[in-house]
Amino acid sequence: MTDAAQRNLVLILARDFASRLATPVFLVDPEDNLIYFNEAAERLLGMPFVEGSVVTAARWSNQVVAADDEDRPLSDEERPLRVALDQRSPSHRSMKIRAAEGTFRRIEVTAFPLFAHADECVGAMSIFWEPPE
Repeated sequence: MTDAAQRNLVLILARDFASRLATPVFLVDPEDNLIYFNEAAERLLGMPFVEGSVVTAARWSNQVVAADDEDRPLSDEERPLRVALDQRSPSHRSMKIRAAEGTFRRIEVTAFPLFAHADECVGAMSIFWEPPE
């Protein structure tokens, strides 16, 4: 199997896994482009995933506005998905996101890198949820 095929296989399997979860999930490629989010994420964000689309990191970070618990905007580098990609290690934090209708929702986020080989990161996955009040 070629490296490209293995890389694609990892992302295909990650997407298949995410599509079967009732927990919201984002999947990004190595350049932090949003390549998939599942139905549970659609409901939480209030916007649909468009099949076949790849949303650039700049565009999706503008669409999904993130803030800390004190309502300070998070830089891209502070977002768990970006940390997972940049540092090649899992990341977790509490944060707020603005849904499509404009309301902020508090969420917990855990992100982790996806590897095709021990030294080849092919993307990252983020699982998030609204904590109980």
